[in-house]
Amino acid sequence: MERDTVDGVLLDCPWVPVCISGSQLLAKTWFGDTAYRILLTDLHSVWEEEMDTRAIQDRAQELNRRLRAPVHAFFSHMCEVAQPCLSGRVEDRGALQFSLNHHGGDINLKLKSELAGVPFYWEFRCTPAPVALVCSQLVRPLLLMSRLLQRQVGQLGALLARKDTELQDYRDNGAVLSRERLQTELFEEQSYRENFLTQTVPQVCARQGGLGFDSELQELYSAVTSYGNTNARKRKISERHAPEEDRDPNHAASGTQPPGEEVNHGLDQGDRARTTDSETPNDEKTTVPMTTAADRPSSRPKKKKAKGLFG
Repeated sequence: MERDTVDGVLLDCPWVPVCISGSQLLAKTWFGDTAYRILLTDLHSVWEEEMDTRAIQDRAQELNRRLRAPVHAFFSHMCEVAQPCLSGRVEDRGALQFSLNHHGGDINLKLKSELAGVPFYWEFRCTPAPVALVCSQLVRPLLLMSRLLQRQVGQLGALLARKDTELQDYRDNGAVLSRERLQTELFEEQSYRENFLTQTVPQVCARQGGLGFDSELQELYSAVTSYGNTNARKRKISERHAPEEDRDPNHAASGTQPPGEEVNHGLDQGDRARTTDSETPNDEKTTVPMTTAADRPSSRPKKKKAKGLFG
């Protein structure tokens, strides 16, 4: 699968909170037939790893000297045991061991399980992700999510204002609440915003232990990235079709053929000379007889010749 395609598929995957060896992380993973891509972040750094079939086979042989199984066999087993850990699903891991180690700026996820009664070892060796990948997979989607949530808040505020107007109309027409505890104050957007900044924000910031990418935010992230992926695919399709239109054979023939060349194909030198003479401009033809007339023998009267030339 091409790199751009893998990036697009990975973009559709949401970030999910995971806990490995006591470390809180956000993870997004993609597992293919015999390939995978993994992204991890603790919101201080972002790490990635991408492996194809050949690289997976080499690492499996490095970590499991006695392994003789084909790639698809042990890769399928690895997906079964690793995906639940990297997707935040809480399951009975049994004999599975999953640990995280830091090595300089890199992180390693070490996995130990059993394959056909034999210990199976694997390591996800993640290195710092490039800035472009971090922006496309995390920063831009989060900024777009923030704008969407801000617009949603504005729409909800406008809806509350209309509801207050509707309730006031009921009161003006004699409607009375059957239960006084249901009565609410008029919604004032400015007061609500000030209370939110002074009360709610400190409470949320104080709980920084969890990364807080819950299911609703995951759903919003998937919606944002899916829409962006669809537009990107449409642009790529239109870009691929545009050069084909430019390479139209009729257009190419008419655009590259010099004027008059088609009438000269297959002509001998004499024919080409006659053709060239016949295509000589009119003003060139008229100058030739004027020049020859001056060189003719003086068989005619000079007076008549003068009239012919200068009269």
